[in-house]
Amino acid sequence: MRGWKMLAALLVLLLTASTSFAAGFRLPEAGAKAMGMGFAFTAQADDPSAIYFNPAGLTQLKGQNIMIGVTYVRENGGEFTGTTPLTGGVSVSETQKDLNFYIPNAYYTRTTESGNIAYGVGIFAPFGLGQEYKDRNASIFRTSVTKVDLQTVVVNPTIAWKIFDGLSVGAGIDFMWGMAELARTSVINNSFPPANTPLNLYNLDMEGDGTAWGYNFGLLMAPLKSLKVGFAFRSPFTLYIKDADADISNISGNLIAFPLGPAPGGTLPGTFPGVVKPASGAIAGNSFSTKASTKLHLPATAAFGIAYVLDRLTVEADIDWTFWHSWRRLDINIRDQGALLADINSSREWNDVAALRIGAEYRVTDPLALRAGFVYDPTPVPAGTMDAFLPDATRMNYMVGAGYKVGNVTIDGAFMYVDKFDRTVNNQAALPFPSYGSGFNGTWTGDAWLAGLDVGYKF
Repeated sequence: MRGWKMLAALLVLLLTASTSFAAGFRLPEAGAKAMGMGFAFTAQADDPSAIYFNPAGLTQLKGQNIMIGVTYVRENGGEFTGTTPLTGGVSVSETQKDLNFYIPNAYYTRTTESGNIAYGVGIFAPFGLGQEYKDRNASIFRTSVTKVDLQTVVVNPTIAWKIFDGLSVGAGIDFMWGMAELARTSVINNSFPPANTPLNLYNLDMEGDGTAWGYNFGLLMAPLKSLKVGFAFRSPFTLYIKDADADISNISGNLIAFPLGPAPGGTLPGTFPGVVKPASGAIAGNSFSTKASTKLHLPATAAFGIAYVLDRLTVEADIDWTFWHSWRRLDINIRDQGALLADINSSREWNDVAALRIGAEYRVTDPLALRAGFVYDPTPVPAGTMDAFLPDATRMNYMVGAGYKVGNVTIDGAFMYVDKFDRTVNNQAALPFPSYGSGFNGTWTGDAWLAGLDVGYKF
């Protein structure tokens, strides 16, 4: 197990940032062939990425197989136009940073000579989230978050059994290693209403990692030679990040107009060292470090697919569920607190969603296959709890791909365009002075594109 964790950690280093390319923050980019077919792959599952899409499909493979791949992602920063608590009622625009990064995958499988038992191990990144704003100390979203980066890698040993021709089952154990990074700037109104003077109190940077366990299973049936039906389920994960490093820096030394204590109002001494400081431990200059913890309740997923083969053409349609009801809250507990350094607590209350995936493959010749796919991917994020952490929207995903075999080598490539719907949300809410409130009133736009490449070898 220690070796698996080290391997997962090395793969995470390949991800320079993370983001979400299914609604919410799922990452289904676990195989280029599946990607070229709109991830409609539950009933086909006929390459080593079956470990991710449907482990029962491993019994279709022969001999030993390895496959490694990577998906390049270009996320164009989302653009917001509207108001937040910091804009004073004036409509403005802000654009997130553009992100470039890579999502790796790797698989090994072996099928016995009888073809009744197959097993293997897969490594992939099922969840990821990344958003970053250009200036953490001036962003109109700094009351909420200025950067979030969630990276996960799963190591998934798997076994499959062909019960009889036309029926296979498969199951696996999932070990997850995850890392989370968050940046936030605390800001208050430093003048009594109706005056409005924003003051940045401090910068908070948190980074930590943790592990979680899960399981998955799948079923594959072929009632007719031309028809296959598949079902796959992956359990939820509870990723516990404890003893994360929390660095508080750039603590303001300004006087604070703050109605604290028995007096109805007045000013407090500078935040250093009297207001923002650790409850225990030492402080040096205008910064200090402490620890923080959080639990991330990542959702279960399920998929049902039907594939039909007509000569050289294969067509598949899947329904893919993500049970986001587990993502109810995001609570970050900070170990050492001062009067203005508190835990971060926010409601999520996301909804379960079902994506529609459609894909086709046409085998032009025995070595060459062409593919296309489409995904309708509804957002799980309700308008009432949507914030700068993830300004999500329903997506339309368009894919094309190709595969080519040269001897024992298979090369698969795919291209994907993510078209996010424009989304208008009005959930800005005021909080008691001196807080600025939460939410925003305005419209988000954004898009992204991805390119994936896998190389496989059969022994």
